[in-house]
Amino acid sequence: MSQKTINLALQGGGAHGALTWGVLDRLLEEERLSFEGITATSAGAMNAAVLKHGLMSGGRAQAKAALEAFWLEVARRGTVSNPVVGWLSALNPMLAPLAEAQAQASYFAGEQLTRVFSPYDLNPLNVHPLRDLLDALDFGHVCHADGPHLFICATNVRTGKIKVFEGEEISTDAILASACLPTLFQAVEIADKETGKREAYWDGGYIGNPALYPLFYATQTRDILIVHINPIERDDVPKDAQGILNRVNEVSFNSSLLRELRAIEFVKRLIDDGTLRGRSFKDVLIHSIRDDETMAALSVATKLHPDRALLERLRDKGRAAAEAFLTAHWDDLGTRSSVDLRQMFS
Repeated sequence: MSQKTINLALQGGGAHGALTWGVLDRLLEEERLSFEGITATSAGAMNAAVLKHGLMSGGRAQAKAALEAFWLEVARRGTVSNPVVGWLSALNPMLAPLAEAQAQASYFAGEQLTRVFSPYDLNPLNVHPLRDLLDALDFGHVCHADGPHLFICATNVRTGKIKVFEGEEISTDAILASACLPTLFQAVEIADKETGKREAYWDGGYIGNPALYPLFYATQTRDILIVHINPIERDDVPKDAQGILNRVNEVSFNSSLLRELRAIEFVKRLIDDGTLRGRSFKDVLIHSIRDDETMAALSVATKLHPDRALLERLRDKGRAAAEAFLTAHWDDLGTRSSVDLRQMFS
């Protein structure tokens, strides 16, 4: 069978990033598929770093094992921090909706608290529950020139511009910066390698979830496979407070990606009609793995409550979505986009 190489674009979404775990778990089983570049934000950045750590440590099997170990440890810590959610889910999988309802109640209570107090008030020691878990990664492997080239996206607080960490810039702090929700965590400060000035960073989802442009310039492959976490479309207009908050969160964290996809569609039209010519213009091929039905059934609250039942359910959904993509679109890779961008924006 023919070998194919693709780039990956991994969205952020807290605990919902377990869907991406499932997608990657299935893609890693496809021996004829390799990854040249990975651009990622927030939970997507964590998935990307763990994936490369595993690949460089022991190949595909080790990458699958590393992703599983990472997410199960996240689940364990989530259960400790919110034992009611874990207890309800473990008692009976049918009680998962009750666990999610309890998570929502906790979320909204916390939401009200963060409107009055900042993380500088509530967490003055700046403790992050996942720092030691990320510190355990071998960043010599994560930053290595071989293997997938990683691009980790964060938002510069001072300038409001995107920062893309790559190569030796990638560290625990860079990944935490990419996942730094400013209502929950203090801004992550990292020294700029060129100016030496310490810059503060927030979640990359505000400005690039994830940014696609690094893949245009730093990789050879034309194919970009986007793994969506945040639903793009909903049939109903939300009318209750929770539904409105959920939709605002989804729209906000999809907006930058949709703008880039619109630009790609515009350039593709110019290439197709002959306006743009020459080898310097890359005709990017866009592919997509998404399960809007599953993700639309979850609320923004569950992004912050990673109980094991939820994570494993999302992993299985991610595997199924990846399987469906490979079955339907293997022949499209390297040949044509499997996403109709013009229809998406019309």
